[in-house]
Amino acid sequence: MPSSSRGALASLSLSMSLASLGTSIANVGLPSLAQAFEVSFHAVQWVVLAYLLAITAVIVSAGRLGDRLGRRRLLLAGLLLFALACGLCGVAPTLEWLVGARVLQGLGAAVMMSMALAMVGDTVNKAHTGRVMGLLGTMSAVGTAMGPSVGGVLLELWGWRAVFLVGVPLGLLAAALAYRYLPTDQARTSISGGLGLRMALQDAPLRAGLAMSALIAAVIMATFVVGPFYLSRGLGLDTAWMGLAMAVGPCVAAVSGIPAGRLTDRYGSQRMTFAGLALLACGALALSFASGLFAYLGALVILTCGYSLFQAANNTAVMSDVDASRRGTVSGLLNLSRNLGLIIGASALGAVFAWATPDVIHASPQSVANGLHTTFAVALGLILLASVMRHKI
Repeated sequence: MPSSSRGALASLSLSMSLASLGTSIANVGLPSLAQAFEVSFHAVQWVVLAYLLAITAVIVSAGRLGDRLGRRRLLLAGLLLFALACGLCGVAPTLEWLVGARVLQGLGAAVMMSMALAMVGDTVNKAHTGRVMGLLGTMSAVGTAMGPSVGGVLLELWGWRAVFLVGVPLGLLAAALAYRYLPTDQARTSISGGLGLRMALQDAPLRAGLAMSALIAAVIMATFVVGPFYLSRGLGLDTAWMGLAMAVGPCVAAVSGIPAGRLTDRYGSQRMTFAGLALLACGALALSFASGLFAYLGALVILTCGYSLFQAANNTAVMSDVDASRRGTVSGLLNLSRNLGLIIGASALGAVFAWATPDVIHASPQSVANGLHTTFAVALGLILLASVMRHKI
């Protein structure tokens, strides 16, 4: 691979991982922020929520703007905004300042996520799309997995401000790589943003791919919502061991993302989408009967491998045949569908667990296990629904 291609992929990978890192790195600093600003836990939660809400609110618009103004140009602007916002977070004198800066950081992250996927078609040929989608999925998982550990080290050594300030040099490095290696924007035929969005949503296979993405993201989110309760209340693990167990999923995703992309390039996105859904179904079925730590972790590994394969294949299927003038719009829709799925997983599947496990704080281990089993029985239904939608692609 030419050095220019490697540099371009490095810039896209770093953009994707930084956006995910911004989601998870702040969580570890919430107790310190509550103490530093002398506010309640509910108030300091807005440090996380502001970032997620900003991404969800503008990610489709960011994709459409990239189609109109130029994706390389917009990615550079997003990276510089992200770096600036990280600096503003790090010097925040009040919680209100910090929350406002996190909104700006979320806006930059939305641009980075949508443009990273959209520029795959501008950077590599179609035959290598799957492996690059797998690479970006891997970098997203790496960013999510590294957030708590990197944030914990920075917090211990230099305090909460370092948790945000680390994004400044990383954002500037990604911007420098993008400026040096990404292909320059080509002149495009002007298409109104609303028209481009309507054209995209009129595509039935695209709608099916987006819906599948949301359903599967909801299933994966359930492991982060329900898993901690099962590990701590159901199995009696202490905080350290629970953290290690929770890291298994992101680590498996990080390892399996690139092989999943290569399999997609070799065997085709439709076949690998089916294979990913089959693995996801096996994992959810195993979790609906899991008893004990090793059974839980084994089922989680199967589920996560299925997710990596599904994500690489579905993203490739959605993005491969999109007209160049609409890649940003479709990328934004793809990221939006995933974010909405995470919200559905946290709320709807979380509600299923709460219904199946009343008074979870005082529930018996068996009651918590029953809640886990019920939740993933419902999750299995979501996977089967996604499998039906697959036939529309």
